[in-house]
Amino acid sequence: MNSYVKHVGVVVSFGILAVVVTLIAGGVWSALLVVNLTISPAVPWAVVVMALLLWLMWQYLGGRWWPRGTAGARRRALRAKPLAGRTLAWALVAGLLSIVALAGLWFVLFRLANLPATRTLLDSSRYPLPTVLLLLVMASLVSSVAEEAVFRGYFQGALERRISGAAAIAIVAAVMAPEHTLTQGFVWPTLIFYLCVDAMLGALAYLTGSIVPGVVVHSIGLLTFFTLVWPGDILRQTVGVGSADAWLWIHLAQATVFAALALLAFARLSKRTSAARRPLRNQ
Repeated sequence: MNSYVKHVGVVVSFGILAVVVTLIAGGVWSALLVVNLTISPAVPWAVVVMALLLWLMWQYLGGRWWPRGTAGARRRALRAKPLAGRTLAWALVAGLLSIVALAGLWFVLFRLANLPATRTLLDSSRYPLPTVLLLLVMASLVSSVAEEAVFRGYFQGALERRISGAAAIAIVAAVMAPEHTLTQGFVWPTLIFYLCVDAMLGALAYLTGSIVPGVVVHSIGLLTFFTLVWPGDILRQTVGVGSADAWLWIHLAQATVFAALALLAFARLSKRTSAARRPLRNQ
């Protein structure tokens, strides 16, 4: 009984840590962004400040500094281990194909469900192009680094040592859902979309045992949506009954074809990493 309570306590603690860290990281970045754009939009100093804060967070979660007694546990919990070249390549292929599929899914859901346009603090028409580009890159890194480190590293890793990988991925996705819907709206198509995103990123972490490919894929995905997908939401029109146009079918085909290709890549990745995966429960 005491062992069970201990395991539950560890998992719950990591879940709370993940939520708190990502909320703080997002809040700090939003504050820096607002101040930067208000007082000196031509000089994107917020990027430098946030990069330093992310580096400090990554170093600490990875086992640096006090207390030294938890250094090894923190390093293992982060799961930022390097991967063999081919394994990393297949992980990136699976993730990038998934991004294309998810973009198609977003287009379809947006036009079918009359979703609100994605809100952003950055109006690219009001600021210098170099500032906009640097801020978008950092915005992509803030979410990807923080979420992969604490959700797919600490939290999902703790769950994988106690339950199945599929169950761990599902629980992490469910815990992350409220944070996503706070920024994108509490509507079912948005929830479906982010559950697919989190399942994909969770699968990358589970199959490889590392958050490295997830950080890369997550960052590229966010940058893609920031620049190519979400800015066009305001121009997209809802499709009524019997009024589907060619673009809706094209995007549906995009989501279907690239999802199938991504699944094939994940299957290939799973074969490459199956020998390295071992039951980790109760460790």
